Amino acid sequence: MRVLVATAVPAERDAVARAFPAPATETRLPAATLHRFRPTAHDHAHAHGPGTLPAPPTGPEYDLLAAGVGPALAAASVAGALTAAVLEGRPYGLVVSAGIAGGFLPEAPLGSLVLADEITAADLGAETPDGFLPVTELGFGTVTHRPPPALVRAAATATGASTGTVLTVSTVTGSAERALALRARHPRALAEAMEGFGVAEAAAAHTTPVLELRAVSNPVGPRDRAAWRIGDALTALTTAFGKLTPVLESWDPYEP
Repeated sequence: MRVLVATAVPAERDAVARAFPAPATETRLPAATLHRFRPTAHDHAHAHGPGTLPAPPTGPEYDLLAAGVGPALAAASVAGALTAAVLEGRPYGLVVSAGIAGGFLPEAPLGSLVLADEITAADLGAETPDGFLPVTELGFGTVTHRPPPALVRAAATATGASTGTVLTVSTVTGSAERALALRARHPRALAEAMEGFGVAEAAAAHTTPVLELRAVSNPVGPRDRAAWRIGDALTALTTAFGKLTPVLESWDPYEP
């Protein structure tokens, strides 16, 4: 299976890359560069310790893509990578949206991990005198994608991540009032980021399953840069992918 991992920026991509022992090879696409990892039997033993049962000579390919900030650019970049893979005759079996995020306290504290069981566009719709209406209530499109439940459960068990809704926003929350409004509309929300829904839209267009994994770097609400823990979140992301890859390698895509 080929797995496409889409982050927003190179720092997140590099954090994921540190989970793989082997060096990456670079593959250029028209509008992006993929960092490709193909674990070997030696890498498998290195990652999982002495006494590990022998692995096949090669494992799944992981292509890492810094897709850009925001849902539109992320969707365009991921769609391009997915299309290139189809034209190559080797389509992806899974797309993972990964990176750091703001967490809703107290459920998602700094440094914790969140896996989306729902990927929801939080601000795609219209403001009305009666409040916000999602685009679906206007008769258009979709606002939520749902990753495969069995994969979410297995990944959460392996990584220790909390599961819930991860919101995609085009404007990052910077006030307590907006944080409260988002939680009122989305009571199961654990985190907000800017790319997951765009990645999921591109994956859905190719009928490819999607997963979203986030490490919490800051609380959702007033922007207090002194309280951000970006380095800790990137380290948590690296650790999480070290635990996630065995789950992806054993995942049955036909399991509901």
